[in-house]
Amino acid sequence: MNTATHGTTAVDWETRVDHDRLRHDRVKKLRAELEKSDLGALLAFDFSNIRFMSGTHIGTWAMDKLIRFSLITRHSDPIVWDFGSAAKHHQLRNPWLQTTTMEADSDPHAPHHGADRIRKRDGARAGISTLRGAFHPDTGIADSVAAKIRNELGEFGLLDAPLGVDVIELPVLLALQAAGITVVDGQQVFMEARRVKTQDEITLLTQAASMVDAAYEDLYQFLRPGVKENECVGLVSKKLYDLGSEYVEGVNAISGERCSPHPHVFSDRLIRPGDPAFFDILHSFQGYRTCYYRTFAVGSASPAQRDAYKISREYMDRAIAMVKPGATTADIVEVWPTAAEFGFPDEEAAFALQYGHGVGLSIWEKPIFSRLVSIEHPEVLVEGNVFALETYWPSADGIGAARIEEEVVVTADGCEVITKFPAEDLMVAGPRYIAVGGPLPTLRNSQSHLNTPAGRGEDRANAVSTPQV
Repeated sequence: MNTATHGTTAVDWETRVDHDRLRHDRVKKLRAELEKSDLGALLAFDFSNIRFMSGTHIGTWAMDKLIRFSLITRHSDPIVWDFGSAAKHHQLRNPWLQTTTMEADSDPHAPHHGADRIRKRDGARAGISTLRGAFHPDTGIADSVAAKIRNELGEFGLLDAPLGVDVIELPVLLALQAAGITVVDGQQVFMEARRVKTQDEITLLTQAASMVDAAYEDLYQFLRPGVKENECVGLVSKKLYDLGSEYVEGVNAISGERCSPHPHVFSDRLIRPGDPAFFDILHSFQGYRTCYYRTFAVGSASPAQRDAYKISREYMDRAIAMVKPGATTADIVEVWPTAAEFGFPDEEAAFALQYGHGVGLSIWEKPIFSRLVSIEHPEVLVEGNVFALETYWPSADGIGAARIEEEVVVTADGCEVITKFPAEDLMVAGPRYIAVGGPLPTLRNSQSHLNTPAGRGEDRANAVSTPQV
């Protein structure tokens, strides 16, 4: 698998991402998993599954609305029922929804070239779900959704086969069941189809990571005492959007005492001299995500912070060294500490601190790495898996913690790391302070008196010598 990066636009003088191939290969993977299952069709309301299936996108504002839906059956290619004028846009701009490779889905009277045929009916159609309950139940919207799906299943002789659904509003589920449709979990089919990435997907994931490399460069230059966590979030977000990010899902900016325990949300806290600060940058480039932590010391690091970072890094390096085809998620998590070793009562309480997860059109895909599940339910790694590994260690002084995350691509004989901002040792950001005796060390306590023998109470016998006035 090639992890090279390119420019972010298409050009006529070199091959970069082939978007036609990207869309084709995603449907091919999904259809292969559908054929392996006992399902007749798959219905998606999840934004990422709709995009994976249909190659459509209407903006991240719609990600949590469950207003759009898409269907693929054993005998027909994807149909998208979309929000208002978005359907007309797809009819004008998404020609792949107007063709099919499936004979039962094709117009028998239309000419065709090779495997692609004109469809009986355009795959881009207007449709709307219940707006998460905002429509009054008496409007019959849920029944309308069910009727659309039932018509397609009937058209292709699949009314007696189970329908796999990823996520669903309860009124729509009840309406489908009332229409005589057997609804079962379809999310596992989607997750298996998305487990192994194609070359185009890997290229987009690597490009997304390279944009975060650039954001960390700016953040490293910006970090200093007196800036707020939320200012860091704004800086990173602007950088990513300037570089062409489609969506900055989140920037976890955590500093000082907030590092332990990890709160998973930024605040307006002022960063202070000697603070630990870690960040997780999650964004999307053409749909493909990042999940990418780095930890810094601001101005200087305490010995406890340095030691925490060394431990976190060692657990990371041991995990990466295990990654290759044939290894399992259990092999990886067994090199990580148990929850009790870093201050938690059980693995559920410590979940996502020593952790790994697939990365693709969403940030939590297969495979999952966690002592909570992986030892008893291991997953085998294969070439083309792309996932993030995360480690965490609280500092012994109780003030801070270290957090590191690397994204890796499984290759034929090992793996390649695609998150490249330096992380092998703790980075010190911010100004270097110059005292009369020379530069202050970057390894020091943030409380100045603890950096002197007298301040530590080690020199009580000697009186302070004062010059004569």
